[in-house]
Amino acid sequence: YRGALRGGLSLHFELQLRHTYKNLIVWQKSIELVSAIYALTQKFPIQEQYGLTAQMRDAAVSIPSNIAEGRRRGTLKDYLRFLRYAYGSGAELETQMIIAKKLFPVSADDCVLADQLLLEVMKMLNAMLKTLRPSPLRS
Repeated sequence: YRGALRGGLSLHFELQLRHTYKNLIVWQKSIELVSAIYALTQKFPIQEQYGLTAQMRDAAVSIPSNIAEGRRRGTLKDYLRFLRYAYGSGAELETQMIIAKKLFPVSADDCVLADQLLLEVMKMLNAMLKTLRPSPLRS
């Protein structure tokens, strides 16, 4: 029976989860964030290539990667777990951006796009986590 529930989700919903992450605005915005972070970190000192530059790029790339992986896993439990990973990577990136602003001669203008995109992505992830969180069973 195709409509049978597996892991709390219908087969139709599981298939939908696996094939639509590219349509998610949060995924699209997080891809834009990756580009903004790469552009910003190109302005960092060359000696930071394997330090903060690499860490910021990794954290940025991790956000859309986790959204996509969680979406493709096909269960709500996995999806929520990977959305939490993406949210954690966003917090990591936010911290690294604060550090970079203190250490390197980057102007506020250089950071505006990355700051705006990160804030937008974090708000969307937070809203998704709240909306998708399973409600507790009532007795």
